[in-house]
Amino acid sequence: MKHEMKLHNEPYKKISDGTKTIELRLNDEKRQLLKINDLIEFTNRKTLEKMLVEIENLYHYSSFDELYKHFDKISMGYNENDTADPKDMEQYYSKEEQQKYGVLGIKIRKK
Repeated sequence: MKHEMKLHNEPYKKISDGTKTIELRLNDEKRQLLKINDLIEFTNRKTLEKMLVEIENLYHYSSFDELYKHFDKISMGYNENDTADPKDMEQYYSKEEQQKYGVLGIKIRKK
């Protein structure tokens, strides 16, 4: 099955160049449909460029605090000298949404 998601320019480029291999999302109804070996078509919000990736694994956590303990910051899309802070995800998903749905680390590989 193929799923569609949008990405900001910077994470899109990091997936394209192979440095970002874990996509972080809320485990809402849309993401609950994801399965290993499914495809995701990412659309760059800035350029509208499209890229296809395959889901290699799905990691379920109760919060981004928990998820961040299990992955290195580069694979999650941070730069080497960035501080990886789970609170960064609150600009996309509220604490209430995280508590309601849980969160998902999607291990991806560019096709």
